[in-house]
Amino acid sequence: MNVKFRLTLMSFMQFFVWAAWLITIANYWFGTKQWDGADFGIIFSTMGIASLFMPTLTGIMADKWINAEKLYAVLHILYACVMFYLPQVTSPNSFFWVILLAMCFYMPTIALSNSISYTTLKNSEFDVIKSFPPIRVWGTVGFIVAMWITNLTGNKASANQFYIAGVSAFALGIYSFTLPACKPLKLISDKKSWVQKLGLESFKLFADYKMALFFIFSMFLGGALQLTNAYGDVFLDEFKMFPQYAELYVVKRSTLILSISQISETLFILAIPFFLKRYGIKNVMVISMLAWVFRFGLFAFGNPADGLWMIILSCIVYGMAFDFFNISGSLFVETSTTPKMRSSAQGMFMMMTNGFGAILGSLTSGWIIQKYFTSAYTTIQELATLVSAQPNNKLLISFLGSKGISVLDNGQLSRAIPVINWHSVWLTFAIYALIITVLFALLFKHKHTKAEEKAIDAITH
Repeated sequence: MNVKFRLTLMSFMQFFVWAAWLITIANYWFGTKQWDGADFGIIFSTMGIASLFMPTLTGIMADKWINAEKLYAVLHILYACVMFYLPQVTSPNSFFWVILLAMCFYMPTIALSNSISYTTLKNSEFDVIKSFPPIRVWGTVGFIVAMWITNLTGNKASANQFYIAGVSAFALGIYSFTLPACKPLKLISDKKSWVQKLGLESFKLFADYKMALFFIFSMFLGGALQLTNAYGDVFLDEFKMFPQYAELYVVKRSTLILSISQISETLFILAIPFFLKRYGIKNVMVISMLAWVFRFGLFAFGNPADGLWMIILSCIVYGMAFDFFNISGSLFVETSTTPKMRSSAQGMFMMMTNGFGAILGSLTSGWIIQKYFTSAYTTIQELATLVSAQPNNKLLISFLGSKGISVLDNGQLSRAIPVINWHSVWLTFAIYALIITVLFALLFKHKHTKAEEKAIDAITH
């Protein structure tokens, strides 16, 4: 079988097994399980926690002791086993530990999949620079397809999303054993200390003011990267509580609408060379930060009816917000560090954004939403007033029934229903992103260098 096709299938499945639940888990948490919103933030923090150490540890194993494709296969099978167990969990505290275990198995496979692709392409004498991007694009396609399948099969609020992820991850694990061998090169010297092996030497970069500033801003922006993935789908889904929106396609197929964000990613990747050439690395990073302001702001004022254009535009802007910072930031690190420190510096960049940043954003967002933007409604009259409906509205009664809540004879609800003020939530996130943008533009002093020009020319051609 063609090597490129085999790697393309691996890339497709790599992100399929993640997206099967990543965007829709909030519906399971808030809707099916009806757990406390303050605890939800910890679920997305597991990705950051796992990213702090697992990719490094598995990287050492693949470099020194075990074939990368075999380690990759085992990790996916273990991830599948955890996915199969996840629906059995009955408490949010236990759910955190189980999903953390799943992320410890899954997160390192992202780096391993890249490593397997690079090694296999080189061994097959392909040009990695030209051959890898089309292969990686199919990872995004896999992400989109998984979102669509979970939504179209009616499983965005059910435990079946974890079974979809588990079955596909198990299949990917078995398939990975058949991939071309990527033997360990034993590049890590036994003479190196564990500080060197774990890449902790990169913390020396904080001695440089500009690099320290860049990493700190990377962390704060990293806190925003997963917020719309965490809350976007449940935000759109909760419009079904409003009778004027409940039957709209956007509400019923919210995950499909959000997949525009991933489609946008693939398109904006193609535009990056133009923006870098025209505006330079710092300005592209500022543009990405402004895009996050619009991403959140458009969500704040959008709705599934006359404000649908805002939601769609927010999804389109996401590609610029996500890709521009990751790629321009990576180029800045590449051109601002010595060859000896370059790999460690790139690892630090990922650690600050997807590690510490993700933990910061996940934990604080859950706490803020629950403490400041969630209200408990105890009567049908209060709830009807909130959603501009009559207390006896059939759609409203149906919505409550879907959450296992009945209306008593005196108008009291059998259980208080928490309602999140999403307008204020997204507006708060937008203000946060705007503050970061302004401070970064003022404090981060940077001009084009010849090395940057060469790097930009390389990806332009």
